[in-house]
Amino acid sequence: MNLQLNICKSHKSLMALNRELALLVLAFVLLFSVSDIQVSEAAGRPYSSSHGATYPITSQLSAVKFNQAFGVLWGPQHEQVSDDESGITIWLDRNSGSGFKSLRAYNSGYFSAAIKLQAGYTAGTNTAFYLSNNEVHPDYHDEIDIEFLGTIPGRPYTLQTNIYVLAGNGGSGRIVTGREQQIHLWFDPTSDFHRYSILWTPSKIVFSVDDVPIRRYPRTDAFPTRPMWVYGSIWDASSWATDSGRYKVDYNYQPFVAKYTDFVLTDCTQSMAAECS
Repeated sequence: MNLQLNICKSHKSLMALNRELALLVLAFVLLFSVSDIQVSEAAGRPYSSSHGATYPITSQLSAVKFNQAFGVLWGPQHEQVSDDESGITIWLDRNSGSGFKSLRAYNSGYFSAAIKLQAGYTAGTNTAFYLSNNEVHPDYHDEIDIEFLGTIPGRPYTLQTNIYVLAGNGGSGRIVTGREQQIHLWFDPTSDFHRYSILWTPSKIVFSVDDVPIRRYPRTDAFPTRPMWVYGSIWDASSWATDSGRYKVDYNYQPFVAKYTDFVLTDCTQSMAAECS
C-alpha cells in the first residue's frame, strides 16, 4: 500500500515538473521566435507598430487595373492581360520569359499583388514581384524583392526576400544588405491566389503574405531611399534557384506560368500616415 502511495506521489510530482518545463519552453519560444528581422512562417498575428498602426492595410486601399499602372517590359509574346484588366498571366518557355514594369516610380509606399504559381516541376524558375531602380542606376542600384524559387514535385516552393542598397549587377557593389531570407509557406501557393506585399517607408520595410508579416527590416545606415519602380517577372534562374542549381529548368514541362491580379500600388501619402511613419 505504501509502495502504491509513493508511486502515485512520484507520478504526480513528475506531472507537475513536466507542466513547469512545458511552461518554461513555451515562454522561451514566445520570447525568441519573433524577432525584429524575421517572423516565423507559422505567424498568424498581424504585426503592430509601436505607434498603434496595425496590419493588414490592404483592405483600406483600392486595386488598380493592370494597364493603368503597368506596361510590358520584355517578352510581350509571353504575357496576357485579363479581359477585365485586373491582372496578367506571364510565362516562361524555351524561347523567353516575361516581365512588366510600373509606369511611374515611387519614393516609398505599399505594393501588393495576388499571385498564383504553377504546380508540378518548376525547378530553376524564378517568379518575382519587386521594386528596383536598376535601369536608372545599373552600377549601384537599390532593390526590394519577393521571389518564388521553383521546385520539384513533392517539395514546396521557397519564398525568398532580398534587400539591396547600392548594389552592382550580379550582387556586387559598395553595399549589399538583407539578402536571401527564405521561408516555406504554410499553404500551397499553387492551389489559389494569395496576397504578397511590400511596405516600404522611410523607417522600415515589411514583407507580408496574406497580410501576415513574415519579415521586418528597420532602417539602418544601409537603407534604400532613391525612387524605385514596381516589377513582375518570370525567368530562367537555373544556375542557382533550386538547391543551388542542382535542379534546372526542364523545358519538357513548359510553359511555366505565373498569374498576378488585384494590384495595389500607393505612395506613403497623408491617408497612410500611420503605416508610413
